[in-house]
Amino acid sequence: MGSSGKKYRLSLALAVLVAPAMAQADCRPDAVDIRLPSGNSVHFSVELADTPEARAKGLMFREEMPRSAGMLFRYDAPQRATFWMKNTLIPLDMVFADGAGVVTAVHSNAVPQDESVIDGGAGVVFVLEINGGLAKPLGIMAGSVLRHPLIAEDRAAWPCKAK
Repeated sequence: MGSSGKKYRLSLALAVLVAPAMAQADCRPDAVDIRLPSGNSVHFSVELADTPEARAKGLMFREEMPRSAGMLFRYDAPQRATFWMKNTLIPLDMVFADGAGVVTAVHSNAVPQDESVIDGGAGVVFVLEINGGLAKPLGIMAGSVLRHPLIAEDRAAWPCKAK
């Protein structure tokens, strides 16, 4: 398929993922919503990596991941989060967020099998890994806000339950 076909498929995928900010009051543990600076939001089905073992394995050895899927990493306390792509077979975008769910940095298109350190910076509590190349066209950037039940309601920039 030519480049115009690829652009059409990407546009179609983006139309499915991007919607006006959701009015729903509740969240699900298997999903992350991201409110974009534009006011729209995107939704990803996620697996959780919230134990040391799950964080160490991450998305290693996977040959593919659905376009609207990802993995949400959670740390017990804010820290400098660093990653590498050893044994990771698909390119990834890494979305780093603080304890309130506010995105502090995005690393785009991490190269499969690369052992270079990817530094998400200090104060990271959450990292969302999605398919490489999605963050920029979707508008995910510093200042976007994650919503998930693991983000403490009393700290969340975008709480799961309406206040």
